Amino acid sequence: MEVRQLQIFRILAEELNFTRTAETVHTVQSNVTTQIKALEEELGVPLFDRLGRRVTLTDAGRRFLPFAEQALAAMEQGQRAVRDDSEPSGPLRVGAPESVLTYRLPMLLRTFRQRFPLVELVFRPYADAALALMIESGKLDMAIHMDDELLSGAIESQTLIRERVFLLSDNDHPLAKLSSVKPTDLAGHALLLTEAGCGYRAKLERVMSLQNVRYGHITEFSSVEAIKQCAQAGMGLALLPAIAVARELRHRELKALHWAGPSLDISTQMVWHKDKWISPAMAAFQKLIRESLHEAEIEEERGMNVELR
Repeated sequence: MEVRQLQIFRILAEELNFTRTAETVHTVQSNVTTQIKALEEELGVPLFDRLGRRVTLTDAGRRFLPFAEQALAAMEQGQRAVRDDSEPSGPLRVGAPESVLTYRLPMLLRTFRQRFPLVELVFRPYADAALALMIESGKLDMAIHMDDELLSGAIESQTLIRERVFLLSDNDHPLAKLSSVKPTDLAGHALLLTEAGCGYRAKLERVMSLQNVRYGHITEFSSVEAIKQCAQAGMGLALLPAIAVARELRHRELKALHWAGPSLDISTQMVWHKDKWISPAMAAFQKLIRESLHEAEIEEERGMNVELR
């Protein structure tokens, strides 16, 4: 089994097109076909179904893919490990939720780019349920994860900051006028939430379930900005981290309800595979994000970033 075969297999599994795969690996289509056929013969199973012009992964191909990705990731790490590591360089693949990437990282990324111009930062979205697999397979070198619970298995984690999470409404919502809002007060009200699996949404759902409270219609969004716009339009109550709504709270475009239920605050963690070689690029990024979020936490505790009115 050759590295070239695994590389072509991984790209074909993503593209599901022999022509585009050949262009990506800078070869002719017949060579892609030859390499995949040789790999299939060595494994003794077909990895792809060729259905006319359509190409799909077989069950065997889907099972083999994470192992191929792991092998290629290990090879890449090994190559970087034996190079001169005096200056951080090379690719660094980081997973981050929209709220962290949009509201926590821009200034940090500018500083990182200035200090380490040879590092190729790649940010990738992820579904919470698939995060551990993406780290274990090598698709991500590390991730920023919002959850109080630690990932199980071979995942290392470190808490970076405790994020405040607010229930929010437009200024004319009936609950905006209450001095305190209990879980039972949410009964029958429409909610605007992030997608299922989000850590802070799960906390609210657990609170409501334990108190047998049934809220009204739930509208799910993949965009934090869409949630804010719909909340401002009076479409329901939003649940979002304070960092995502600081501007709207300052300008009184949204109202943070005086929540009297169990805390909805959540931890932002940094996670990576416990057996992963920490490259100079990854070490530099981890150090900078620790320092940056520590400073942000101190400022926020002083009330400099988010002001509730």
